[in-house]
Formats: sequence, C-alpha cells, structure tokens
Amino acid sequence: MRHARAARRYIITTALTGGTTALLVVAQAVLISRSVSPVITTRVPLSAVAPLVGLLALVVVARVLVLYAQEALAHRAASRTIIELRRQVLEHAATLGPRWLAGHGSDTATLLTRGLDDLEPYFTRYLPQLLLAATVTPLTCLVMLVQDVPSAIIVACTVPLVPIFMILIGRLTQRRSADRLLAMERLGGQVLDLLAGLPTLKALGREAGPAARVRQLGRAYSATTMRTLRVAFLSGAVLEFITTLSVAIIAVQVGFRLLFDRMDLTTALLVLMIAPEVYQPLRQVGFHFHASANGIAAANAVFEVLGTSAPEHGTAPAPDLARAVIEIEDLSVAARGAWAPSGLSATIRPGRLTVLTGPSGAGKTTATQVLLSLLDVDRGGVRVRTGGTATDLRDIDPATWWAQITWVPQRPIIVPGTVLTNVLGPEHTAGIDARQARDLPPLAEAARTTGFDEVVSALPLGWSTPVGQGGLGLSVGQRQRLALTRALIRDAPLVVLDEPTAHLDATSEAHVLNGVEALRSDHHTVVAIAHRAALVAMADDVIEVASYPVPEDPLTSTTPSRASAPQPVSAVDAGAGGER
Repeated sequence: MRHARAARRYIITTALTGGTTALLVVAQAVLISRSVSPVITTRVPLSAVAPLVGLLALVVVARVLVLYAQEALAHRAASRTIIELRRQVLEHAATLGPRWLAGHGSDTATLLTRGLDDLEPYFTRYLPQLLLAATVTPLTCLVMLVQDVPSAIIVACTVPLVPIFMILIGRLTQRRSADRLLAMERLGGQVLDLLAGLPTLKALGREAGPAARVRQLGRAYSATTMRTLRVAFLSGAVLEFITTLSVAIIAVQVGFRLLFDRMDLTTALLVLMIAPEVYQPLRQVGFHFHASANGIAAANAVFEVLGTSAPEHGTAPAPDLARAVIEIEDLSVAARGAWAPSGLSATIRPGRLTVLTGPSGAGKTTATQVLLSLLDVDRGGVRVRTGGTATDLRDIDPATWWAQITWVPQRPIIVPGTVLTNVLGPEHTAGIDARQARDLPPLAEAARTTGFDEVVSALPLGWSTPVGQGGLGLSVGQRQRLALTRALIRDAPLVVLDEPTAHLDATSEAHVLNGVEALRSDHHTVVAIAHRAALVAMADDVIEVASYPVPEDPLTSTTPSRASAPQPVSAVDAGAGGER
C-alpha cells in the first residue's frame, strides 16, 4: 500500500465488496430458512413464499455480480501493482549506479521478471479471502450468537483452532517460500550470466561446461518448489479437517435439538447454512497462504531494493558543456581493497580529445562513471567551471547533466528493432522508411564518416534490417560504428567513449578513429578510455590513471599521499601536440 497506488485503491474496494458479501451471505441464509420452513412445518402454499423466493433470487444475482467485480478488480489491481513495483525498482536500481548493479543485477532481473509474478495469486486469491475473514466471519458469528447461543459457543471454541494451525504451518511455509525465491534467483542469475558469456564460451569451446551447474540448480529449484507445495497441501488438508469437523459438531447438536423439539426449523436451517460461512473465509485464507507466502517473499525483496539508499544529487541545472571546463581534483574511489583511481587530478577542456590510459584495474572506467554522475566518490571531486563560476558535480541535477552527454560503452546499448531505430531512436523514426533514411543529410554524413554506410549497404534490408538484443546480427566492429554514428547524430557537447577500438581489426579500428576525429572536428568534447596506441596518438590530452592498494578497508583508511601513490604528471609531450 505504501509503494503502489493501485494496491491502495484495491484494498479499499475489496473491503467494501467484502462487507457487501457478508451482508448478502446473511440475507441469503435468512431468506432460504424463512422460505423453506413454512412450506415444511405449516404446509403453506408456495405462492405465499413467492416474494421471499424472488428476493432470494435477487440476492443470489447480487452475490454473483459482487464476486465477478471482485475477481476483475483483483486481476487488474495485481497487474497494475506489479507494473508500478517493476517501474519503481528499475528506476531506483538505475539511481543506485553501476557498482550496485554489478553485484545485484542478475538477482534483480530475476526478481522483476519471474519473482514479482507471484504477487498475482496473492492479490487475486489470498487478499480477498483475508478481507472476507475480517468481515464475513465476524458478522456470521454475531448472527449465530443472536439466533442460537449453543452453536455460537461451539464456534467460539473451534474458530481459534484455525489461526493457531495457520500460524504453525505458515511459519514453515514462509521459510520454504524464501528458500524457493533464493533458489530461483540463483538459477536466474546463473542462466543470465551464462547467456551473456555464451559467445565467448562457444569461441573457446567451453559452452558445454556450465550445463551441469545449470542442471544442478534446476534440480535444486524443483526440489525446493515441491517441498513448498507439500507444505501447502498439508496446510490445506489440516484446515479442511478442522473446519469440516467443526461444522459437523454444530450439525449434530442442531439435529439432536430438532429431534427433541428444542429448536424450531427456521433457526436450525439458518444456523446450518451460516456455520460453513463462518469457517469458509478462514479455510480459504489458509489454503491460499502458500500463494501469499511466495508473493510476500517477492514483495520483501522489492522493498529491500527500494530501501537501499541511493546517492544524493543536487538540483542545480548543468552549465553548457560546450564551453565548460571539467576539473577533476584528487579523485579517489574505493574498490576491492584499493583506491582505483587514486588521487586523480586532471583538466578536461572543451572541444578537445582527452584520453585516459593506464593498466587494467587502475580505475579508468570508474573515473568515467564518476564523470557521468553514475557513481559517487569517496575522496576528492569533480567541478564544472564556466567563466569564473565553478559548480560541484554533486550539486548538479543528473537529468540536465545527462541531456548533454553521449556515452558509448565497450558494448553499445542496442535494443531489438531495426538499424534505423537504434541510430535515430524510436521517437524520430515514426513514418520514416529506409529510402527516406538514405536521403537524410545528417544521417548520411554521419554514416559515411564512421563507415557505417558500408555496413548498411551490405545488410539484406539496409536501414530496415532487424537486429537483436545487444546488436545480435552485427559484428563487434559494426556495433561500434553504429554507436559512433548515433553519437554524431545526437550532437551532444560531451562524448564519453569506453575503449571504442577494443577487439577490433585494423579496418574497423580505422573507421572508428575516423568517427572520433569527426567528433573532435565538430568541436565536441571527447573523453575516451584507450589502450591502443593509435587512439592515444590522436589525443590532445592524455591522462594516466593509477590505482593504489591499501592493506586495510579502503572505506575507512585515508587517501594515500601524493608521495606514496602514483600520480599523473603534467607538461609532458603527448606525441600529438598535447599534454600528459
């Protein structure tokens, strides 16, 4: 109710329908008893009870309509609630940054795809019965107390047995459901990691290796699910036995009192019809508790994600990055027992190509993530200077900052769709076909600069060729050219490239370098991570990034001094007229 508006509306509506159902249950029992009893005891003609039968028909129709509305609202509320929670988790996971996603991304993906589906039976089955138990059971008990005190005493003695056994069995069911969700997340994470690395494993001839581990996890998940189902069936059988026995006791004592003429038939029929309705909601609550346990386990996992504190950001608008100077001062980020980067200080000037170099693990990608406002720093900071005004990056609204940045990671983000959609974006491709795309001057010029026009001409459907998730259907070099073409089209003042020439052959590398040169020539500020000499040689400024290991916890230790940690030096020839 706190996180989903649809859940709040559903709770209120279900409470109203539950109260209506309770009144209709009592009305139906009263009308049946008062319609049947005179016909049997005083032999009145059927026409005398026709009005009561007509009202009974209306009550039955009303119960059907209320039940239909309840079911429809339950499914709709479940779908909307799941959608709301998924959106909130996705948005919050994005704000938590790439470092959190690196450790929890697979589990979160499994939770959002398969885990949250368990909320549907919770909304459609368990929650309505829970509210009926809070409305129908008290009202029917009150009617029974008014009509027949001995039967009410039996109910008072037997009803508490239902929640007692529900608590005993429910605790075991909750543990089983938590184990099931953990097994499902583990299996989902392993499968997602396997799918992501399958091309590499296949290239090395090791694609059959993880199959045994996946089968083992699958068997563990199946065994955990069966244990949960066994407990659920046990709880259903126990509750059915208790409620059936309780109703039987009431029926037996009512029968004997009728036999000895100590109760009239109208009251007896009313008690016999209301007695099952007293236990029915409680019985259904216990029967559907396993569904609620799975849903609650998934919801608790969602609340754990939403409860994780996100980095705080400012609200100041970002300055114009086409004219801004970005100053990195003594930047240090703790990671895996080391500072990476360690004490990084550098200046990124507008309209220049700045390259970050250094050994693997030195913190180059981490430095760009800080620059992209995706990761908070532990020491130092980043300032954006325009004229004489300097603004700390942490005080800037990320939305206004990201609006001026194009990021090209090592694996470009390519979604299922056509090549044209991935280059221009879905909002700019409505009503544009492949022939019209060839006539768009900015697109044609950008594709020609990066060599992507050669790729498009070789594709079977040109710009309309469909590609899969991550660029399936294109080679690594073709994906990089697509990403650079997209960067040229977007025309953002700041372009961040994460090793754009990695794993490319000489031909693809030359096209990518042409694209980088075009970005610089067009007065974009380009920040690139590079290992290859060709891209480093093009740079206007080269920044060496170094890490510094520390023996204790880096989060509580002090930043290494400049005398003890490797630091970049300035005013060194970079080979292309730039600075190192």
